[in-house]
Amino acid sequence: GCGHRMIYRKYVKRILDLILSLIAIIILSPIFLVISILVRVKLGKPVIFKQKRPGLNEKIFTMYKFRTMTNEKDENGELLPDNIRITNFGKILRSTSLDELPELFNIIKGDMSIVGPRPQLFKDLVFMNEEQRQRHSVLPGLTGWAQVNGRNGINWEDKLKLDLEYIKKISFINDFKIIFMTVGKVIKRD
Repeated sequence: GCGHRMIYRKYVKRILDLILSLIAIIILSPIFLVISILVRVKLGKPVIFKQKRPGLNEKIFTMYKFRTMTNEKDENGELLPDNIRITNFGKILRSTSLDELPELFNIIKGDMSIVGPRPQLFKDLVFMNEEQRQRHSVLPGLTGWAQVNGRNGINWEDKLKLDLEYIKKISFINDFKIIFMTVGKVIKRD
């Protein structure tokens, strides 16, 4: 019932986030190491790409990802366009979602949750109405209801609608269902 959901939402979700992300970091540490070395060799440093995103209550946090682009600049010292700077290796990191792994550290820090609305870019806030901005009433997630329902295939409006739908029914069962569906999608590289 509602009481269970409240308890889950307030206490259990955070505890599970910590436990599960710690376990994931430990299990995946060899992968972290290999990717870090490959990124350093193929793309340069820093290995981690940091980006400011609006989080809980639209407070700014720094989201971590593995870098997927080089720092190639033109003769005027301006960065070249993204499509030139992204390498095949970078594309593999993105298509397998391996570039997202460092967000596990955001979860430990308390910036993010395993499941929640994906943190959008700052410039996107301008395009959200009051109702849509309610998605920031919970911690942003590594994955979310919108992601397991079509990821980039769905339009912006529908994505935000799914985020709000998720917030209304946060529960242990729903979160686990989303985690399970995410694992399936990642394996299928969907």
